[in-house]
This record gives sequence, C-alpha cells and structure tokens, in this order.
Amino acid sequence: MTIVREPPYEDAPRGLLTACGRQIVSFFAGVGQSGRLLLESLGYMPGVLVRRDARRTMWRQFYSTGIRTLPVITVVGFFTGMILGLQVGLALRKFNQEMYLGAAVMITLIREMGPFVTGICLSACVGSAMAAELGTMTVNDEVAALEIMSIPPVRYLVAPRMTALVVMSPVLAFYACLLGVLGGGLVGYTQLNVDFQQYMSSAMNIAEVKDLFVGLLKATVFGLVIGTVSCHEGFATRLGAVGVGRATQRSVIISFLLILFFGYMVTRLFYLEF
Repeated sequence: MTIVREPPYEDAPRGLLTACGRQIVSFFAGVGQSGRLLLESLGYMPGVLVRRDARRTMWRQFYSTGIRTLPVITVVGFFTGMILGLQVGLALRKFNQEMYLGAAVMITLIREMGPFVTGICLSACVGSAMAAELGTMTVNDEVAALEIMSIPPVRYLVAPRMTALVVMSPVLAFYACLLGVLGGGLVGYTQLNVDFQQYMSSAMNIAEVKDLFVGLLKATVFGLVIGTVSCHEGFATRLGAVGVGRATQRSVIISFLLILFFGYMVTRLFYLEF
C-alpha cells in the first residue's frame, strides 16, 4: 500500500452541493483506504512473529498498550463496577431483589461495559498516540523514506501496533470486568447490606460462556477498529503540526463512534433472535 502521495489540488467548491459531494467522495475514499489498510496489516501479522525487528517493535507496543494503560483501566474498571453496583442495587432494593445484584453487575460488565470502557480508554490513550506518532512521521517524510528503501510502511509500522492492540484489548477488557465485579461487590457489601459471598455466587451462576465469548469478541473488534482508524489518520496527516493535531482529534472521535456502532452490531448479532 503506497502511503506517500501528494494531496490532490482542487479548487474551492462554488456551491453547497459541490461541497457536500466532495465530502461524500472523501468519506467513501477514507473507508476504502481504511479497509485496505486493515486487510494488509492482517496479512502482515504472521510475519511479525518471524522478523526480529518486528518482534522488537511488537514488544514495545505490548508495553505501551498493556502495561502503561493498566492504571487507567484499573481506576475506570473499578469505579464503573462501583457505579453499576450502586445504581442497580438502589433499583433492586425497591423490589427487595438485592440478591440479584451480582448477576446484574456481572452480565452488564462482561457483555457490554467492560469491553466498552476498555475501548474508550485505549482509543484515548493508545489510539491518539499512534495517530500523533505516525502523523509526525508522515509530515517529516519518514514514511516516504521507508517507501524509498522498499520497506512497506504497513508491515514495518502498522502490523506490530495492530497485533498488540488485538492481543491486549481482550486481556484488558477481562481485567476491567474482574475489577468491576469486585467494585460492585464492595459497594453492595458496604452500602446495600448484600452478603459478598451471595453476591459472588449470584454473579458466577448467571454468567455463561457465551457472555464471556461475546465480551472478548467485542474487545477484539474494538482493538482492530482503534488500530485501523489511528494508523489511517496518521498516514493521512497533512499540513504539518496542525495536521497532526487534527489527525489525533479525528482518530479519537471516529474510534468512539465506531466502538458504539460495532458494540451494538455484535450484541444484536448474538442476542437478538431473527
């Protein structure tokens, strides 16, 4: 995939219809380029484990994606569980059904909120950094230098980052779910008078393997989305430092929107009977 290209010169649009048409064409062009970038990076992923330089880059990305985001995931996951436990517990108290607090918190976290908060944190912490890093390399002609040396930028820059995101996203989502369940149990025990053993028994009995599978699948899809959007926006950066800022902003916004969209679609696919 050729990344380096001169931006096409176009006159300023003379009317609203022309401007809208250009935006539509630009949107579909971006979708096509992102899809091609995703497919190429998936094709290069097996080679990441073989090439020594790619493995070094991959381990650095594992550290950036997994270890450095652990404090944020820890705080967000724990307080997400506490908020869920408090709000759901107050609602269940009206019907004297506090014994089902663990089941409600577990299902909500493992199906939706665990992968969702993980994707949000990764897009803000990791995706924005990827877009800024690749955007800076693009405007400084470092990506052009790779292509001149016949080194595919997708293989050298994108595949290790995508591999790290795909591997670490479900791991971090599972970690966030565990912390959320503990946070909900803490709130239930200290503020709602729910026995912690009863809370954990309810949580473990109601959860199914399908729920865990769907949650981890969502997290993996979110990792692919964040990596694809961030790398594409980084390679599409123009206009120097201003363009880097815009690329970072666009990568976070688009990732947020696509996380919401794909989260709904995966839930509809696995839980809605047609």
